[in-house]
Amino acid sequence: MNRQSVLMEALPYIRKFHGKTIVIKLGGHAMVDPKIMNTVIEDAVLLHYVGMRVVLVHGGGPEITQKMQALGKEPKFIGGLRVTDAETLEIAQMVLAGKISSAIVSLIAKNGARGVGVSGNDGGLVIAEKMPLKKIKVGDHEEEVDLGFVGEIREINSKLLETLLDAGYIPVVSPLAIDRKGNDLNINADTMAGEIAVALKAFKLISLTDVDGVMDKDRTKVFHRLTLKNVDALMADGTISGGMIPKLEASMIAVRHGVEGAHIVNGNAEHNLLLELFTDDGVGTMITASMICL
Repeated sequence: MNRQSVLMEALPYIRKFHGKTIVIKLGGHAMVDPKIMNTVIEDAVLLHYVGMRVVLVHGGGPEITQKMQALGKEPKFIGGLRVTDAETLEIAQMVLAGKISSAIVSLIAKNGARGVGVSGNDGGLVIAEKMPLKKIKVGDHEEEVDLGFVGEIREINSKLLETLLDAGYIPVVSPLAIDRKGNDLNINADTMAGEIAVALKAFKLISLTDVDGVMDKDRTKVFHRLTLKNVDALMADGTISGGMIPKLEASMIAVRHGVEGAHIVNGNAEHNLLLELFTDDGVGTMITASMICL
């Protein structure tokens, strides 16, 4: 396809998305590879300048683990979930709201736009409650475990983000929160992105990760279009597992509450974000309430 055709294919999407809110969850290898991150931010800034209201929500699990190890603290995981004690929470705050957020804001400025870093505990943006004891399968049996200072979202006060968007900024949100007593909590970034998309009545939720989308059991085929029913079936038969589950759970919550489409996209390939949004075929997986079946 020549350049003129690419631009003309993008035009109806640019027109349709103008003025709409899009929430992008940054994750995967982009969080530790500066070159990939810069490309992703270039795309986000382009979306901003073609008239979309862009909110970035970032994770940072690998960097938290690296910082913990550098400080002589070994991360603890149970059933694949991080246990967050007081010291781990302090390190997470330092990495998420400090290093990662400021780096993303700097990249936004480098690419010609204005970013503002906020965490969920700024202005009471995200109110959460400490997660209760969680049943986790460990080996061949289930255990009830306390994950520590990990929160479940109870309320999103979106006015702060709306004010920043109205003023022409790109908010960069760290997945932290407070409870109603002012205690700090760590939040799953996929969950945070989905809840923010719902609160802002976003048009799109995009999750950038290290895989090409939702794949079949053999990991040879990408499902480019899925309905909520399709996703339920793929979860039930075990096709969807591991780290893809929280991404799809957040996507399904968003779609059920009015977000038109939730997308799972490989953020490691240059400009995949733009290709997913502005081409007919896309490059990842789009989840909608009801559409094309498997």
